[in-house]
Amino acid sequence: MPRIAYYEANIQDFLVADEDAILGALSMQHGFALEHLQKHAWQGQIRILRSILSPTQLGWIYFEFSIPRMGKRADVVLLTGGVVFVIEFKVGSHSFDSYAVEQAHDYALDLKNFHRGSHNLPIVPILIPTAAPLQPVPAIKWAADQVAEPLCLSAANLPEAIEMAEKQWSAEPIDAIAWSQSGYQPTPTIVEAALALYRQHDVKEITRSEAGADNLGLTARRVEQIIEHAKSNSRKAICFITGVPGAGKTLAGLNIATSRAERHSDEHAVFLSGNGPLVDVLREALARDKAEREDIPRTRAYREVSTFVQNIHHFRDEALESRNPPIEKVVIFDEAQRAWNRDMASKFMQQKRGHATFNMSEPAFLLDAMNRHRDWCVVVCLIGGGQEINTGEAGLAEWITVLRDQHPDWDVHVSSRLDDRDYIWDKELSMELSKGSAQWDESLHLGVSIRSFRAEALSEFVGHVVDNRPDQACVTYQAIADKYPIILTRSLAEARSWLQAKSRGSERYGLTASSGANRLRPDGIWIKSKIDAPVWFLNDKTDVRSSYYLEETASEFDIQGLELDWACVGWDADFRRGDDEWQYFSFRGTKWQRMNSPDRQLYLKNAYRVLLTRARQGMAIFVPPGDPSDPTRAPQVYDRIYEYLQLCGISSS
Repeated sequence: MPRIAYYEANIQDFLVADEDAILGALSMQHGFALEHLQKHAWQGQIRILRSILSPTQLGWIYFEFSIPRMGKRADVVLLTGGVVFVIEFKVGSHSFDSYAVEQAHDYALDLKNFHRGSHNLPIVPILIPTAAPLQPVPAIKWAADQVAEPLCLSAANLPEAIEMAEKQWSAEPIDAIAWSQSGYQPTPTIVEAALALYRQHDVKEITRSEAGADNLGLTARRVEQIIEHAKSNSRKAICFITGVPGAGKTLAGLNIATSRAERHSDEHAVFLSGNGPLVDVLREALARDKAEREDIPRTRAYREVSTFVQNIHHFRDEALESRNPPIEKVVIFDEAQRAWNRDMASKFMQQKRGHATFNMSEPAFLLDAMNRHRDWCVVVCLIGGGQEINTGEAGLAEWITVLRDQHPDWDVHVSSRLDDRDYIWDKELSMELSKGSAQWDESLHLGVSIRSFRAEALSEFVGHVVDNRPDQACVTYQAIADKYPIILTRSLAEARSWLQAKSRGSERYGLTASSGANRLRPDGIWIKSKIDAPVWFLNDKTDVRSSYYLEETASEFDIQGLELDWACVGWDADFRRGDDEWQYFSFRGTKWQRMNSPDRQLYLKNAYRVLLTRARQGMAIFVPPGDPSDPTRAPQVYDRIYEYLQLCGISSS
């Protein structure tokens, strides 16, 4: 594990230490070619703090304090008087730029949420542009979790602000050693995780719990063994990894891909996904980060990261152009149960790609392509349950059938939970798999959820809601309500205001609705207007196309596999109540039509399951009031949905 800071000392030792020795310690830990600007910034910070901190001040000081989830370091963290001060300096600056204020706030929130020793401590984020003029110290405004709103100060104001915060809390001094060793347990978004892994961080640095990290590590080591065995013995192998909701299957796949790419570049390990928005967002995030870190053009960075994260359809199209084996020896396929069946794949390839004779499912074609290798290869399939939201998804059974009928010589390694109904719906196929030569392995199952630091039971609660169990939903929600706020409202304006009030720092919020929510348009949610996923998920509050503007709406297809901090879920009449059961409708032409296909009903229910589990910290559910003059927006239809959600324990705004 990396050091928590480049330099740390108690305040009194810091004040008498040799400046060159402090700079030497900072430079040694920095690990990169030290630019003059960085050295100048450190000198400025050291001199300012030594000039304003008192020799009688008790406490501890950290320079370049690590914030692993964000891949950054806070300039200074000061522990004194029972309060944690997170200080960001902008050396030579006169102004309090909004991005810098937000950055200081983000660091403070990260400590509060993910650093165990800071959970119960007051935290004050401070921004100091070193050339800012002296001004009155504002009153400190504390949030309910004891994180103050950022203070914008001149350097000379810092002692007064520290004294003010200490008096307000009068807390016991912080044990700096215990605090620094207490452990950092982040829950990164998949974008943050991909960035950290691509920068070659260990998975232990970016998982919330030791159990979750151990579980991911155990799975990764087992897959490493399978790959090495296949490589050494010229075997072709496939392994199926399962996991409970939120266990980090995608994270596991990215971890395998990055670790193999780092140590075995000749294998060209690749992470494949049929989830277009997820691929686009990950590629763009990795490219922006790489371009900034390496000071290279974004276009070049994008080309380089695109070989690491690919859309399954692009991989398929390349394999069609030639009968040569793919360059990739190790392929990780995310959400493999969502690969297209033969009818869907053939229809697409014939109509959209002009391959009139194509007659294979995606699993069949992918395995056929990898089987072209004369020596060895490994396919890793990440399998989720209850996530099917699209017509034509083959499910796990197709993979097993293809292996049985076309590739019986492959080594098959399967999770010990693979025969659960969540994964294989075909009982005969499940029994056949159990009798066959597949190697069953407990280490290929991720059994610990790492998703939500707010509410472990969120997915359970949502399951009860969409499966028509309001009593159980109510009981489950009571256990998470204080950690994970949900409001129910008939006003979209109120939902928007709630999200904006709840969000702090750069916490991301946005509007979501099902792809069939056609009659939310009069209320201001137009689902047919397609979002640009990388822009919506990655751009900041100055961009009207970003999620922050609460204008463009993401559907279940846009947001599956990705997350927001806070979300508004717009609930339309496609998934409605009747006779104490869920009813399923689609909007055709000018009216709602009942949806009778069991598969389509399942996809719609899962669409709402996806939408209701995308927010990490809390959500607003907007059920419109309807309009008596519009038969497609009958108030009684929306009233029944609203009343059911109240029965599930969700409070009205």
